Amino acid sequence: MMVSVCCITYNHKKFIGEAIDSFLMQKTKFPFEIVIGDDCSTDGSSDMIKGYAEQYPDIIKFFPGKKNAGAHNNFRNVVRHCTGKYIALCDGDDYWIDQYKLQKQVDFLEQNTDYVICCHYTRVIDSNYNTLHVDPNPVPLVHTYQDLLIGKQTETKTATVVYHNIPEVNQIFDKPWYFDVFAADKLFKIFATYITGRNIYVMPEVMSCYRNHVGGVWSMIKSNARKDMVISDFNLIIRHFNYKRLQKMKLLQLYLKRDILFELQRFRIRKIYNTLKYLI
Repeated sequence: MMVSVCCITYNHKKFIGEAIDSFLMQKTKFPFEIVIGDDCSTDGSSDMIKGYAEQYPDIIKFFPGKKNAGAHNNFRNVVRHCTGKYIALCDGDDYWIDQYKLQKQVDFLEQNTDYVICCHYTRVIDSNYNTLHVDPNPVPLVHTYQDLLIGKQTETKTATVVYHNIPEVNQIFDKPWYFDVFAADKLFKIFATYITGRNIYVMPEVMSCYRNHVGGVWSMIKSNARKDMVISDFNLIIRHFNYKRLQKMKLLQLYLKRDILFELQRFRIRKIYNTLKYLI
């Protein structure tokens, strides 16, 4: 199997059909499978996915959750059922808009072995399909581990990711800290580039839509809580990844510019100390 499409979903009944249809429309020279994990949805998502799986039994593998296990566990479970040389990611509320997307990304990765992930540009839309953002002039981008470490991850949303399905990358699911991460997609990209020493390439084409809607994971979180999550993930990164002196300086600058005032305003002196001791 060349590609496994990995889709995790929870209460995406309004959207999951569009996602699956966008997977099925892919035109490739190689076989691919669609592996879907539903995290015990309560809105009828599971019944809809089951209907697709019965209609396309040779392509779709469906793993309904017996209980709500959370997105991290759902993702790990689905990946472990993926048999493809490459894994393409897309959450159940997003979708693809280019029928040659998989072929283009696999062709690139097959010809450029110094990259572990291939991404592309995306269109951000609201629930009514209005465009909230799209880059009018896409250009090729390359992101290194050092870039990702300090937050540079332009145009690498989950629905754009195709990565090399190798044991080194999937080691992330064995790390105890993985289950403490909030932005798991960001940490996944950092870990993949860190553990392989390879880079991320962003193709200069818009080939997916990211849906910004009320039921979305991040859109439901208040700004202060989201900031706390960003700081928590930052502390996890500086504790569990290696970086050279120059990178340490850049991480310190990032913390001082982005996070320290927020912490000071909440009198979190101990937390500030625990962060700075890794960076000074």
